Amino acid sequence: MDASRYDTTRRQGAWHACLRSARPNFLVLAPLCAGLAVLTARLEGAPVARLDTLLVLLAALLAHAAVNLFNEHHDFVSGLDATTRRTPFSGGSGALPAQPVAAPLVKRAAVACLAGVVIIGGWFVWRSGPWLLLYGLLGLGLVVAYTGVLTQRPLLCLLAPGLGFGTLMVVGAHQALSGHFSSLAMAVSLVPTLLVSALLLLNQVPDIDADRRVGRRHLAILLGRRRAVRLAGVLVLAAFLVVPAGGAVGLLPATAWLTWLLLPAVAWLVRGLWRLNDDDEAALVPWLGANVAVQLGTLALLNLGLWLAG
Repeated sequence: MDASRYDTTRRQGAWHACLRSARPNFLVLAPLCAGLAVLTARLEGAPVARLDTLLVLLAALLAHAAVNLFNEHHDFVSGLDATTRRTPFSGGSGALPAQPVAAPLVKRAAVACLAGVVIIGGWFVWRSGPWLLLYGLLGLGLVVAYTGVLTQRPLLCLLAPGLGFGTLMVVGAHQALSGHFSSLAMAVSLVPTLLVSALLLLNQVPDIDADRRVGRRHLAILLGRRRAVRLAGVLVLAAFLVVPAGGAVGLLPATAWLTWLLLPAVAWLVRGLWRLNDDDEAALVPWLGANVAVQLGTLALLNLGLWLAG
């Protein structure tokens, strides 16, 4: 192979590794969460322009990609990737161990995604007011600090993903679109807040041993496999109880009950997680996939319910 063809192949491999490091298969979560903000703003009568909708969805997508890229880069340079046993839902993409030359590109891509979020956020701050800075600064802090800092603090590590995708993304984007705080958006945000915290907690369980070796101290390490898996199940169940609670106090529309179409699947999932043997790591992997499917399905149905209510 001549030098020019080798360089081209190398660059293509690096870009492919960068794309894999963003974990595109999981990026659908961010638009589903941001979509809740768009729909609650419309439900409350805010004149939401198409461009604003696109910008909110793009910012959410870029923020999620930035978290993934920073996480992949940190896990590679810290040596964690060399000791992690990957599953389809945990342990990272494996892109950088296969293409180490892509590490600088992945970090630059993470910074670029974060810069995109800052630019979009700056536009909404200029238009809707300085209160949005609170959401933006907290969100940026979570993106940058999650892998390197928050994984050393068990409770913050549990809460951070849910707060990022739930409270900050839904309530913050709602205020960016409507110009005001919303009790409806806050109530709706509790669903992704609980679901995403459960998702990250459960996905940390297969990585407990590897994470412990590099000095991490998240809640899955502190609780152990069995209790961490059970807590994740409790959080999923709690997310489903948000709908009747919100409906009882008049915050959520009746169509939000569409999420309960998945109640049999949720009951099956929670029962399966509760009965898992903590010594059988292989048995956990199908439940990781089931959890992802239930969570994405729940958020999709909640979006549909809010759309129908409008």
